[in-house]
Amino acid sequence: MAHAYTPGLRVSEKTVIRKERRLPIKGEVVVAKGDRVTSDSVVARTHLPGNVQLVNVASKLGLPPEDLPSVMQKKDGDPIQKGEPLAITQGFFGFFKSKVLSPCEGTVESISTVTGQVILREPPSPIEIDAYIDGEVVEVLPEEGVVVEAIGSFIQGIFGVGGERAGEITVVVDGPGQPLDASLITEAHKGKILVGGSHVTWDGLQKAMEVGAAGIVVGGFDDPNLRRLLGKDLGVAITGQEDLVAALILTEGFGEMAMAHGTFDLLRSCEGRKASINGATQIRAGVIRPEIVIPLEGGTADVQEVEGSTTGLEIGSLIRAIREPHFGSLGRVTDLPNELQKMESESMVRVLMVEFEDGEQALLPRANVEMIEG
Repeated sequence: MAHAYTPGLRVSEKTVIRKERRLPIKGEVVVAKGDRVTSDSVVARTHLPGNVQLVNVASKLGLPPEDLPSVMQKKDGDPIQKGEPLAITQGFFGFFKSKVLSPCEGTVESISTVTGQVILREPPSPIEIDAYIDGEVVEVLPEEGVVVEAIGSFIQGIFGVGGERAGEITVVVDGPGQPLDASLITEAHKGKILVGGSHVTWDGLQKAMEVGAAGIVVGGFDDPNLRRLLGKDLGVAITGQEDLVAALILTEGFGEMAMAHGTFDLLRSCEGRKASINGATQIRAGVIRPEIVIPLEGGTADVQEVEGSTTGLEIGSLIRAIREPHFGSLGRVTDLPNELQKMESESMVRVLMVEFEDGEQALLPRANVEMIEG
């Protein structure tokens, strides 16, 4: 049977979800294998070295570098406070003393008699990594982090902004084609993950931010409003580091696009359950998709599929067209010809036959579709 691989999005009602939680530098893992954790449980911590500040003490005091140790008030390794004297000259008969004060709090890291400079290290910054999802620690990465596993629903989006958030799934529209506007959002939605339909309006987005919603999941969003939200053009950089009150995840694309019925129905079936979301997105090499993770309380280990695994494109696969003239349309693969086909552009490409939800059939290049897995 014809078979091919194509990138796709996962929409799974029940799957094994594994998340690696790793420190940026080596530190301490504070949980053990087999421990149950929640999304906000700290699993590892470390300290990032503080910034370095160079102070040319010899130059400031008008001394040759080799005389620096004789005027230093601190030695290597000593702590120092901001404004505390680093060095003081003797002056004449105790008068006309000169001093150099520390520009920061920290530690004296080194004193150079060659350059006359003193290196100060600011205090280290503590970093803690949480579990992100409710689940079980199934692997410990010594001094680095852990792998947390859960069983639950897993949904990938097309695009997102904002980092990791956790909250209760709350569906605030009647159907996948209804927009999420400000009139549907109340103070009761603070800390919730709001599920809309076709798109979120600008006023709706602002209202969600004002009430302190944890996240917004909708079919689409207007591109001009994205620039308005971020204050700049996005470019090709990875998202997820934006300083936003709520993470925003689009399941279909830009513009007013009804959320896929399967995705909406799955989210509606999970209403009231705790979810973890992450808007981080990278479109180019090393693709990263925004995601919604909804752990299943009391989930059993009889699930075979694993989040992150991929399957091949085959007859019956659900796909979405990602190029015009069928952009955004969902359909099922009805045929996967082995032979290359000549397109209007005169290029020879691999194709597939698809039947869209409205019954229309079309022959499309495989590069013009993405698979909806799960």
